[in-house]
Amino acid sequence: MTEGVRTPRPHEKLTDDGRRVREVLTYARRGSRFTPKQAAGWAAHHAEWFVEDEAVDAPDFSVAALFGREAPLIVEIGPGVGEATAALAATRPAYDVLAFEVWRPGVADAMGRLGAVGATNVRFCAVDAVWSIEHLLAPAGVAELWTFFPDPWHKKRHHKRRLVTPEFAALAASRLAPGGVWRLATDWSAYAQQMVEVLDAEPLLAGGVVERWADRPVTKFERKGVEAGRAITDLAYRRVDRDV
Repeated sequence: MTEGVRTPRPHEKLTDDGRRVREVLTYARRGSRFTPKQAAGWAAHHAEWFVEDEAVDAPDFSVAALFGREAPLIVEIGPGVGEATAALAATRPAYDVLAFEVWRPGVADAMGRLGAVGATNVRFCAVDAVWSIEHLLAPAGVAELWTFFPDPWHKKRHHKRRLVTPEFAALAASRLAPGGVWRLATDWSAYAQQMVEVLDAEPLLAGGVVERWADRPVTKFERKGVEAGRAITDLAYRRVDRDV
């Protein structure tokens, strides 16, 4: 956890007269109704694998304590229903995966998938990922960052809500360990171009467009993008130390 007094987490910010602050976030909260399968996954695993929002407010909050061990940390933003999460985590038992997802049914679905493959090294958090990375993760403490198919917010008036911005790139780079990798994928070419422009301009990152990461499974979401005629772009950027 970073030192100092933390600012209120998103959805907790109020004006002096008690009104809620209007916030520009990178996501929109969706429905919360579970299917029977999701309900079963949630019931079986949420007590152990889900981080309640209020838990991050504790002065002694520790990411390592969530897993009960010290291990290299992978952070995933927006795992959806966890198709990639389950497959990747199951083959990386020596790593801990902290996944940020605000869609509760998706988390429940992902928990069921993890349970099915016997992976116990993932914890889910619904607190805003940008806030959490800034306030809960130590500099140079992340081995890898995964951002697969973030919301493209394709309408021009919504571009300000995109995750990959110069400000977030600088924050993410600061949290990556030297040599740590940020892996991204998108099926929107305009967003891919923005990602390249933003990440190329960040002094602590080096990389670009790469061949499809073979370890990343083809998910239902990705197949829908391909069926719609959109090309998939994979990117990988590594944390480097430079004189800046």
